[in-house]
Amino acid sequence: MNKRKILYLLSIIVIASVIAIFGFDLLDSSVSVSYKDFRLALDSGAIESAQINPNTIKYTLKDDSTLYSVINPCSPNLLEELLLNDVAVKSDNTDINAIGDMVFNIFFLALIIFGLYKLISWYTNTFKVIHHTGITFNEVAGLKDLKKEIKFTIDLMKNKNEKIRNSRGIILEGPPGNGKTLFAKALAEECGVNFIATKGADFQGALMGLGAFKVKMLFSKARRKKPCIIFIDEFDSIGEKRSYQGSGIDKENNRIITTLLNEMDGFSSLNGVVVIAATNSYQSLDAALVRPGRFDLKYTISNPDKDTRGELIDIYTKGKPLAPELTRDMLVNAFNGLSCAAIESILNEAISLMIQTEQKAIDARLINQAAIRIREKLK
Repeated sequence: MNKRKILYLLSIIVIASVIAIFGFDLLDSSVSVSYKDFRLALDSGAIESAQINPNTIKYTLKDDSTLYSVINPCSPNLLEELLLNDVAVKSDNTDINAIGDMVFNIFFLALIIFGLYKLISWYTNTFKVIHHTGITFNEVAGLKDLKKEIKFTIDLMKNKNEKIRNSRGIILEGPPGNGKTLFAKALAEECGVNFIATKGADFQGALMGLGAFKVKMLFSKARRKKPCIIFIDEFDSIGEKRSYQGSGIDKENNRIITTLLNEMDGFSSLNGVVVIAATNSYQSLDAALVRPGRFDLKYTISNPDKDTRGELIDIYTKGKPLAPELTRDMLVNAFNGLSCAAIESILNEAISLMIQTEQKAIDARLINQAAIRIREKLK
């Protein structure tokens, strides 16, 4: 249900409520009279029929088809007087207050339904399961040994080898911008398992206890979608060493870590779930998380080496020729010390400049201009 449909639904409820509350007055064709006129008609025996409502009395005369209405005085003897004067009496307990209560109940029920819809929608859209990431190891430069080793670990989880205790958690650590997330997505695709991507900030919020609940929800969904990789980026934001100083933030973080530990202790390597966490600060993680049996495998993804930089250049300049005076080796040396993300950004910017200036190849001047532009954007 999109926002427009929700707006239409709420509009219909409001209009129906207004009609229900005020419609009766608009449709009421009775003529209001004073209580004195009503008493004179009653005492003279002129009233033929009367309908008693909680707030009004509506009546007709024997020689007049007009419907009259008068305020109900709620006199305890009035009904007896009507009956003694041979008046056909009908009682109706429906009044505007009852209608108002009904409308309120309908509106309140609609709010509950809407709230349940939002809750179900939030539950469904939180921690989405990706069945195919569409990324393979061919799109991840370098890391040949790491690709082989971690793929073997995931295959053990997937194929449930009972003779080997598989790792429950893997940590990818290293400086930002070197493809830890890309690597995890490619790993899931290569191994043919489901993938749930999240980050530390997803577990943090204003409500106490919500982070621990989200951890439970994450693992519950992963178990239902096994074999599955749970990927937690920015893991140090929730996995930092626990503090017992007593602040609300510390207590919430402690709850998240405790729940995470319980969830990881609660499943074996045979249940088809592996957690991969990415962090820029491995040293800050809580000791209980990195002990054997939990996150017991750690791999470092650093800035690309010479061979990896060459692969990155091949990937991002594919179909875009380099000028004769700008060789691949020159770029490899020029990009020394840069992250994968920085190299990608510079090359993409250089290609954009090449298209804008209608040049046929990427030259050193475009690379320099691109590097300057990237630095300016990062300021």
